[in-house]
Amino acid sequence: MTTTERAALDAYSQIVTGVAERLLPRVVQLRTGRRQATGWRPTGSGSAVVFTPDGYLLTAAHVVDAADSGTAVFSDGAERRIEIVGRDPLSDLAIAKVDASSERLDAATLGNADRLRVGQLVVAVGSPLGLTGTVTAGVVSALGRSLAARAGTGTRVVENVIQTDAALNPGNSGGALADAAGEVVGINTAVAGIGLGLAIPIGATTRRIIAALLHDGRVRRAWLGIAGARRPLSQRVARRLGHAAGIGVEEVVPDSPAAAAGLRSGDLILDVDGHAVADAGDLQRLMLDEAIGRAMRLRILRLGEVVELRAIPGELAA
Repeated sequence: MTTTERAALDAYSQIVTGVAERLLPRVVQLRTGRRQATGWRPTGSGSAVVFTPDGYLLTAAHVVDAADSGTAVFSDGAERRIEIVGRDPLSDLAIAKVDASSERLDAATLGNADRLRVGQLVVAVGSPLGLTGTVTAGVVSALGRSLAARAGTGTRVVENVIQTDAALNPGNSGGALADAAGEVVGINTAVAGIGLGLAIPIGATTRRIIAALLHDGRVRRAWLGIAGARRPLSQRVARRLGHAAGIGVEEVVPDSPAAAAGLRSGDLILDVDGHAVADAGDLQRLMLDEAIGRAMRLRILRLGEVVELRAIPGELAA
């Protein structure tokens, strides 16, 4: 090994050990369960990240699925009871709370996944059941991936999911994916294949979800009731309309807001309230809680003609 290679390895090790030292005390092990008439029934386990000094924990929703309480085990072996504050299965994010009235907790810093680049070093930190804490390192292997999340009859695509080759151990779900500065840029959610893991990115959308969970315990989303996908337009039509693509409507849910508005299978949605939409993600970003019950103007292409419709989104049941 050359001097240059040795120096690079030392720098890499220093970054990973620095992130580990910073985050291991801030990532806890969760043991979750549900109170029943016959006693407390365990429902699962995973990891969570302390993100406020007063005891709020950020984790993956599937870790606390069906749970109403549990225990958080810290890196020093201390155990504290948790209560579930809120969960959002359609983003796979949830918040739990431990009592921190006697002492303030060390909290992790939430970063910004929008600044990540493919090939960038990331470190996954978790606290699987039976282990005091695990640390794996790798790189961002892909950005812009999508993850289908479902809850009841609701389905939503989690956009810009981070794909990494930092190995995720069983029980790491809900743990932290951190950058070289030790800031949490993602919440580990799933193993995508051999040697690949996925994390929900920390960004503006995530912060909105966190705020809603803290305030209301749930996230409200608007819903039109269509199934569709990106459909490119011919060059001639694209030049005429100023759109390269739209959302091709493949199915309209019966008795949905879209059906009430007159949308049909085969329509192509060009824009909503003046915002161009080229794929399901563009429409999804407009389906915020403030859109519920508010009339929206849809401009569609139907049999070669541009038609305007008025739709009133309902609330997506999750």
